[in-house]
Amino acid sequence: MRILVVTQYFWPENFRINDLVIGLIERGHEVEVLTGKPNYPKGDFYDGYSFLSKPLEIWNGANIHRSPLIPRGGAGGVKLMLNYLSFAIFCSMKALTLRGSFDKILVYEPSPITVGIPAIVVKLMKKAKIYFWVQDLWPQSVTAAGGVSNKFVIGCLNKISKWIYKKSDKILIQSEGFRETLLAQNVANDKIIYYPNSVESLFSVREAKKQIIEKLPNGFKIMFAGNIGESQDFETLVEAARIVANVNKDIKWVILGDGRKKEFVQEKIKEFSLEAQFYLLGSYAVEMMPDFFACSDVLLVSLKKSEIFSLTIPSKVQSYLACGKPIIGALDGEGAKIIADAGAGFVAPSGNSIILAEKILALYHLTPTDLSTMGINARKYFESNFEREKQLDKLLQIFDY
Repeated sequence: MRILVVTQYFWPENFRINDLVIGLIERGHEVEVLTGKPNYPKGDFYDGYSFLSKPLEIWNGANIHRSPLIPRGGAGGVKLMLNYLSFAIFCSMKALTLRGSFDKILVYEPSPITVGIPAIVVKLMKKAKIYFWVQDLWPQSVTAAGGVSNKFVIGCLNKISKWIYKKSDKILIQSEGFRETLLAQNVANDKIIYYPNSVESLFSVREAKKQIIEKLPNGFKIMFAGNIGESQDFETLVEAARIVANVNKDIKWVILGDGRKKEFVQEKIKEFSLEAQFYLLGSYAVEMMPDFFACSDVLLVSLKKSEIFSLTIPSKVQSYLACGKPIIGALDGEGAKIIADAGAGFVAPSGNSIILAEKILALYHLTPTDLSTMGINARKYFESNFEREKQLDKLLQIFDY
């Protein structure tokens, strides 16, 4: 098949769609990518890129067609809106220049929903079916994470979302929890297909490496990897750490990553005198994550309390499961259910620092055998439900349906 992938974010930005493209090429399919100029997450163009540079690249056998856009900057409201709108406009114009026909169009939508507009332009030109892969629900995620409350804006975004869903031939959802929301937006049930995220094959069970251990503190290590942002509810995490530190100084919090709330977290650590408990190590290449995970005792995933977030499966859940480590979750809904169903760890409700602290102390007091069993359960659940090759098989079956 000749497949067009439409995504605002793509290599060298670190998103799961990168590996899916590689997987499709490995299966013998021809893949073209229609995307923007890389600027996520820091908000500036990556080195070597500018508004007009590198309109065409080749990466791992995929032709990449890059559209100009306005970079997201500090991801403030106005700049972020311009980033989203500029991509939708310029990418739709770029779509007019694509040559040849396509058998399928796969749209990857972690946000914004407007990524569907260029895909619809291609559909009208090439008569190919759109498979729209929903990672974030709009406009719900905008109100939850972006703080947008203007009823007129929300109403407009809802109409745009319904229009894009209507023009798509199949709607793929990364969480079964999304189904009811889409049904309420007039999407037919037989048009919706549950298709969760997988992870790159590099996420696997590893032996702890000395050079990684040397970067980490002594003690019982709780490790968080990912964006330090509003959605991850670091207020609750820091408060839980303060409670834990009052009774146990051996528990250490290791944070890998960066984000808009990093400075806030640093200020709170200082305010609560938690410098001996928290270790903010910054960002590392995704290829190093499994080695870091192997040197942790427990892996941490969190989301702020919100109805929309309770419907989401954070992508790091699959990464953690694949690496076969116990998980502590501070979240509700679908993500919490997976951790519990897998027998892979403990879960506290979103926003509840007291219960989170209790669960962490309970994990600390488990035997090494109990923790090992949780890790084994995690890997088994991943292999049964999210393994990369099985997910590629499923996507190709969806295309043939």
